[in-house]
Amino acid sequence: MRYLLLIYTEQQLEPPSDDAAAAMSDAYTAFGADIKARGLLLAGEALTATSSATTVRVRDGQTVTTDGPYAETKEALGGFYMIEARDLDEAIEVAAKIPGAKIGSIEIRPIFEFGSAAQDASSEAVGATS
Repeated sequence: MRYLLLIYTEQQLEPPSDDAAAAMSDAYTAFGADIKARGLLLAGEALTATSSATTVRVRDGQTVTTDGPYAETKEALGGFYMIEARDLDEAIEVAAKIPGAKIGSIEIRPIFEFGSAAQDASSEAVGATS
């Protein structure tokens, strides 16, 4: 099953020291190499600061854009990994090894598989309860 591991960390007001930045970079490089070697990695990217975000809404047929993030928050989405894991337990094991888990949090979201047998079974169950 595919999972998206969303990395949330507190936004830094000042850049980290060179040593701290190098240590974090090394930790992420090692983590990425490990999950790639295990055949789990499907994709992964770091995101720029929320100050560079643009939020889009459509209201009454009009597109409205706002500079910056959707909501003010202490922690922001900083990056993600998409993995193929056997089950949620394996996804949790992988998420716990993401370096950002030590200073923030990792949200694990299963990816909805359109047209899959799991979706068909879920749809049937919903139809049975309606």
